[in-house]
Amino acid sequence: MTGTIESLTGSTVLITGAAMGMGKMYAHLAVRDHAAHVVLWDINGELLEAAAAELGGRGSEIHTYVVDVSKLEAIEQTAEMVRNDVGTPDILINNAGIVRGKYFWEHEQRSDIAATMAINTLALMHITREFLPAMIDGGRPSRIVNVASAAGLLANPRMSVYSSSKWAVIGWSDSLRLELKQAGHRHIKVTTFCPSYIKTGMFEGARGPLMTPLMEPAAVTERVWRAMKEGTPMLMMPWTVKLSTALRGVLPIAAWDVVAGRVFGVYKSMEHFTGRK
Repeated sequence: MTGTIESLTGSTVLITGAAMGMGKMYAHLAVRDHAAHVVLWDINGELLEAAAAELGGRGSEIHTYVVDVSKLEAIEQTAEMVRNDVGTPDILINNAGIVRGKYFWEHEQRSDIAATMAINTLALMHITREFLPAMIDGGRPSRIVNVASAAGLLANPRMSVYSSSKWAVIGWSDSLRLELKQAGHRHIKVTTFCPSYIKTGMFEGARGPLMTPLMEPAAVTERVWRAMKEGTPMLMMPWTVKLSTALRGVLPIAAWDVVAGRVFGVYKSMEHFTGRK
């Protein structure tokens, strides 16, 4: 019960931010692995329906829900619809997120700070809280994937709000993993995913640090999917994320600033950021 999930046959998979990019790629993987129900959440109804059409007719039943995950009321209402329509998800992939790349004092209070924390942090907690009690009671092998970021492990200029949202995700997600283990709910495994920059358009203009090129989305989603099925507690990609985290932990701050800024180029990686248009 507690090992690798070999097959998703008969399972229900829920993915947030599923209308495009890596969210849609996860949906394709769920269909490929013969999930019975693939539940797609996104704020963009037009793209959501296009994704459903693309995924349909391949054996899985596709369910779409237009939802603004920055709003708790919308999460509660949509979660209730999912429970009534398909039941409790066996696999929950908290993928939705936004980024605002600018100095902290340039952030707008509502559209930048509040929105980033609501979508990148609070939404993951609220959505998981909606489904987790039934996942616990169900006793089926289940998985929760929380998409964080390498920015949640290392501070970076022009990422103060984004980094803080991902730091919070990492702390919450790994604590949740430990709580489930301690309470004996070992059929549920939590994977915290901490990637560097990925070529999705979300980080358009960002430059990868030394030895850390922007990663290809297809390869990344395949690796995350495997980690999810294996129940890997934390996945950092690429390997330089682990190296940077280790160096940050042992070097004095002044020395690390030199290494990160002048050697690896981490502190300059967002200088030409434009983001998705």
